Amino acid sequence: MDPVSIERRLLLRRLLLAAPVLSALIKNAVAGEINSRETFVLQPNAIRFGPWHGPPPGSSEMAMLYGNLNAAGPYLVLMKWNPGWFSAPHDYRTDRICVVVSGTWWVNSSASFTPPQSLPAGGYVLRHARTWHYDGVPADAKAPAEIAVFGVGPVDIRLADPARPSWRRV
Repeated sequence: MDPVSIERRLLLRRLLLAAPVLSALIKNAVAGEINSRETFVLQPNAIRFGPWHGPPPGSSEMAMLYGNLNAAGPYLVLMKWNPGWFSAPHDYRTDRICVVVSGTWWVNSSASFTPPQSLPAGGYVLRHARTWHYDGVPADAKAPAEIAVFGVGPVDIRLADPARPSWRRV
């Protein structure tokens, strides 16, 4: 038998002999407390949604997870869009990264309100700064859509047609 094969067999034997010991150590392992100054953890049931400035009551909610939309610097929000509501065409000062967390979100890039494209959970959207777009959830949807949105504030939203409402019931 060649020396490489002998070494492999010895290594395999050592690993097999160590497995029961490692298994016993893992079973008895206890997770330590998380230091919140180093790692902040927020369980899903602890996320608090609330109204946000602009949308009509019952149309949507937001949970501010990091930063502030209206202040300089990065932010992360979780938006909940209720069925039957869309934003009017608008744009922002900076890029925004969006990921659909649950439900189906409908999106489009246009200054006019035309049929949007559906995007299921797991979908990704990159909104480039100062490009017209709108989004929402049709009235026949079974559930709200939740979208995680990351960007750099302040947002500085502009409507494509400021004479029309900023939210549309669909």
